Amino acid sequence: MKDCHRFLAFDLGAESGRAVLGTLEGGRISLEVIHRFRTEGLVMLGVRQWDFTRIYEEMCAGLAICVRKYGPELDGIGVDTWGVDFGLVAPDGTVLANPVHYRDKRNEGMMDHAFQSMPREEIYAATGIQFLPFNTVYQLLSMVRAHSPLLEIADSLLLMGDLFGYLLSGRRACEYTNASTTQMLDPRRRMWHEDLLARLGLPRRLLLDPIPPGTVLGPVLSEVAAATGVSPHTPVIAPGTHDTASAVAAVPLGAHSAPWAFLSSGTWSLLGAELDEPCITDESRRLDFTNEGGVGGRIRFLKNIFGLWLVQECRRAWERDGKSLDYAALTAEAEAAPAFAAIINVDDPRLLAPENMPETIQALCRESGQPVPKTRGEIVRCALESLALKYRQTLRGLDVTLNRKTERLHIIGGGVQNRLLCRMTADACGVPVVAGPIEATALGNIGVQAMAIGAIDSLETMRRVIADSVTLDMYQPEHTTPWERLDS
Repeated sequence: MKDCHRFLAFDLGAESGRAVLGTLEGGRISLEVIHRFRTEGLVMLGVRQWDFTRIYEEMCAGLAICVRKYGPELDGIGVDTWGVDFGLVAPDGTVLANPVHYRDKRNEGMMDHAFQSMPREEIYAATGIQFLPFNTVYQLLSMVRAHSPLLEIADSLLLMGDLFGYLLSGRRACEYTNASTTQMLDPRRRMWHEDLLARLGLPRRLLLDPIPPGTVLGPVLSEVAAATGVSPHTPVIAPGTHDTASAVAAVPLGAHSAPWAFLSSGTWSLLGAELDEPCITDESRRLDFTNEGGVGGRIRFLKNIFGLWLVQECRRAWERDGKSLDYAALTAEAEAAPAFAAIINVDDPRLLAPENMPETIQALCRESGQPVPKTRGEIVRCALESLALKYRQTLRGLDVTLNRKTERLHIIGGGVQNRLLCRMTADACGVPVVAGPIEATALGNIGVQAMAIGAIDSLETMRRVIADSVTLDMYQPEHTTPWERLDS
């Protein structure tokens, strides 16, 4: 076994993507961001969708940059993405259309249609998945109800991580962690739920049997090698293709073993715990917890929460006048704004895809009889405090459901950079917060690739390696009383 391994991770989020080179050497992983690019969707002919060909072009550009800097040899390439969205592929291998964005309006009303064929309680008992209007099951149901001709032409459905893996390797596959986000998978058997698919009238023939994270899809396509200069022998590896699965795999536990929870903080916030088996109970259904697949056969028992999307969309609205704003400046304005002036329900569906996020937040405050935030700092502070309160409520529900007491909360992902939100979260939840790593998803992606080729022997070893490779920040709860009053 050689002493140094290099892997390229493509970490694609809903706002931006990164090509990250990971070097495993001496029991540590070092990262270098090779290329950054935008991934945001677009609206075309009234449909919100992903420009997947442009994203693919950016990925090839990132791979070419890596080759120019470090040569053609890589030990692996892996892609992780957001969940639920998919592309359809024809029998001849053609990708039939741009994948539709999960925030598109086609999903409206689809949950109610599904419940007419299979009651809500039965769907949850079958899948253990949180009810979100954009889950793959409802997107697919919308196409069935619209008699989409694409369903007749296609012979396979590829979730986004699998789609980009296919473009790099030529192999169509369905990786388990992303398949688990669809609300069509049986979490106990870890296969498609045949009865659910039949009762909802969904096309089973499009679904490939899930493969585990760490599966080698094959060597990179010759056309990709020719275009980028990478060795044609480079393996394309399916990591935890769902970005949160890769991020949670990178929680830097070290020797810590007391009950812990994670908060993957980015466009979305995902707060939960890691389990060996699904937890599907009346209480978990009432609180709308989800059982998603993880690396190493684990279950990510979590709740999806609107995250820094609230701030991202505020920034986008304020930048329409042409003036650029950075997140650090907005956070500083929020820190200077009065505390606890107004709190909104971050689960309100109007926050999913509003035309104007600041105005939507103001309207929610006005409707609830609270002071209406006026300045940028007041609006961002309202969003951040509302998120922290939601984290508190979710963590309490998690502990009640699992009959335990969380002793440490690990915040991972880009939201770690928002130190104000980290401090708020420690105070709101009343537990110590360990913040980091920022690039958890890329680290988890790279770690699973290393496991796939035998350079790391287990998930536990991977987490120890990551703990030794990163710098972490600690936040102790200091001002818990105001949050207790809010939640009383």
